[in-house]
Amino acid sequence: MPVVAPSTVFPLAGYERLCFLKNIITHPQITVGEYTYYDDMEDVHRFQEHVRYLFDFTGDRLTIGKFCMIASGVEFLLNGANHLTEAVSAYPFAVFGGDWAGAMDGKSYPTKGDTTVGNDVWIGYRATILPGVHIGDGAIIGAHAVVTRDVAPYTIVGGNPAQLLRPRFDEAITAQLVAIAWWEWPIEKITRYAPLLTGDPAPFLAALHADELIGTDC
Repeated sequence: MPVVAPSTVFPLAGYERLCFLKNIITHPQITVGEYTYYDDMEDVHRFQEHVRYLFDFTGDRLTIGKFCMIASGVEFLLNGANHLTEAVSAYPFAVFGGDWAGAMDGKSYPTKGDTTVGNDVWIGYRATILPGVHIGDGAIIGAHAVVTRDVAPYTIVGGNPAQLLRPRFDEAITAQLVAIAWWEWPIEKITRYAPLLTGDPAPFLAALHADELIGTDC
């Protein structure tokens, strides 16, 4: 049986709580990679409702890589939620116009830049990702975590604010996995290695190295 196509909206037959997210995104400031899935206990089409404070005038983006796993209730907060912190008042007077329209002349609201989720990232139930955060490839975000800062590749974080719980692998293996970037392979190659991708990294790396040596890795 062929591998499910990335253009499939609901990849599990008879189950419409889980979708390949790329296929339901319509907002021009959200980009999602192939095979990333989203699960919602009510309606998967609500995902964009959980990307909060994403306004065209802020210009920031949410980018999510390939093969990510996003659980129900995950929230992304974008830069439209930011207020002044160094000023006398954090109140957004200018937003309401009228005689307050010029309150921000020559000034700007703070921004932390784009929010980026790498590839093969698992984001657990009701986690919250704050503006400008970069989550590295292979990271795991625990349920109910509040992620306020960047997350390194292949690490597990949890809590509020999210803290490092442990690395998934040692530094040498992590570096190899980041460099290999298996999610960029052709789907035929991913399929061939799938039994090894679901196991310990040592056999996977050994098989990949052996295939490269004898020239069968293509």
